[in-house]
Order: sequence, then structure tokens, then C-alpha cells
Amino acid sequence: MTDTAPGPGRPVALVTGASSGIGRSFALALADRGHDLVLVARDVARLEALAKEVADAYGATAEVLPADLTEPGELARVADRLCRGRPEVTLLVNNAGFGTYGRFADLPVDAEEREIRLNVVALVRLTHAALTRMVPAGRGGIINVGSIAGRQPTPGNATYGATKAFVSSFTQAVREELRGSGVRCMVLEPGFTRTEFQDRAGIDPGTVPGFLWQEPEQVVQAALRAFDRGRAVCVPGPLNAATAALASVAPGAVTRRVAAALLRRRPAGEPGA
Repeated sequence: MTDTAPGPGRPVALVTGASSGIGRSFALALADRGHDLVLVARDVARLEALAKEVADAYGATAEVLPADLTEPGELARVADRLCRGRPEVTLLVNNAGFGTYGRFADLPVDAEEREIRLNVVALVRLTHAALTRMVPAGRGGIINVGSIAGRQPTPGNATYGATKAFVSSFTQAVREELRGSGVRCMVLEPGFTRTEFQDRAGIDPGTVPGFLWQEPEQVVQAALRAFDRGRAVCVPGPLNAATAALASVAPGAVTRRVAAALLRRRPAGEPGA
């Protein structure tokens, strides 16, 4: 582990899944805002390159904390950093996650269980670890990354959609419990975003119409604006917002058939985090 400890007096953000995609964009945007960082992912080389990048570009310092959050011991190490590490983390971005694609009955169930451990169990444990410190201090914040896929059943990636439905419900309930505590909690629900997610999950991005895509930088800037304004939920982009609104009122029989038709699903691989 590279330990370039965040400096005194600067807010500290811990970002999971920081090596690429939305997580990397969060790290860069937060460094630009004056945060020091704790960077969590499995790819040490990428994390170390990112730590150097934020130092060179923004004068931020970063602690590189490599971990596979599906492994209980490694998850416990990251949770301990949130509970007891110095300097204290004032913002947690739970971004790590992956999806599998294909008919659930045809997919390896061990990968489906691993998906649940990362997308749900790790997020719950890290949220709890952060709150054990933030609530007594009366300050801090958490951004949990969900997906508009959690707004309706998603045939072809049933487990992924279900995990993101959990993230949304869980985050909004915890947010209400935190009312008046000084701690903020928000769920980010992006749509199709140009990251490595699709390649790792075995889906051809060409099957998704171009107008549905956003860049990770767009998603992160929308998320941080919404978080600054105290929003409970951020759905970045007007088209995604309209899709989410429709999903909330349309009958389930309609939304699950639309979701099944939107993508020509392929047999699943599984991405890293």
C-alpha cells in the first residue's frame, strides 16, 4: 500500500472503485474541489497513477488503499479506515460495483453472489462504518452510487437491477434517519455511462442508442451539484430523469418488458471494481 497521507486541514474523501470510470471522475473532481483522498480499488497500479495525477494537477494528496471489497477481511480493513483512520474521512463515495448480463438461470451463481456482496453488502458495511464516526461528529456525507436500472425489474441483468433497487431504498431511508444530524446522504442514479463497465460485463455498447449515453465527468458534476444542494436523489441528465419518472408510475408489466427490449443482452462476463 502506498501511504501518502492526506494533509492537515483539508477535507478527506474516500472513493471506492476509484481506478476507473465514475469513481476515477469523482476522485479528480473532489481533488479539484480541495479534497485529499483515500483511493480504494483492486488495481494498485492504476490507483498509484491516479494519486500522482491528483498531486500534480491539484496539489491533493492521496492514500492508496487496495482492496477487493468482496473479501470480508479486505472489506473490514477499509471499514476500519473509515471508523478509526487519520485524518478522518468526511465524505464517502460508495461507487464500487459490477453487473452481470444474461439469463439468471444460465449465469454462474457464485458470480451473482459476489455481485451482491460488492453492490450491497460492502456498501452497507462501509456506510455503517462511516456513520459511526460522522454522526457523533455532527458532520460528513455519503454518496451511494445506484442506477436507474434499480427503478424497474431488469430482465437480462436481474441481480444488478435488484442490487441497485436496494441501494436506492436503503440510502433514502438512512437519509431520513439522519435528518437533523448534520450528516448528508444521497443516492446517485446514472443511466448509461461510458466506462469500462460494459466491456467487462460482456455487453456491446453499440446495441444502446447513442443519445442515451453520458460521460462519467457529466455524471459526477451533476452528482456534486445535487449533493451541494442537499438532494436525496440525483438522476443526471433530463432523459434519464424522464425515464426514472416514467418507471415510477408505469405498471411493472410494462417497465420490465421495455427494459428487456432496450438491450440485446449477451452472456455475462464480470467486471472488476
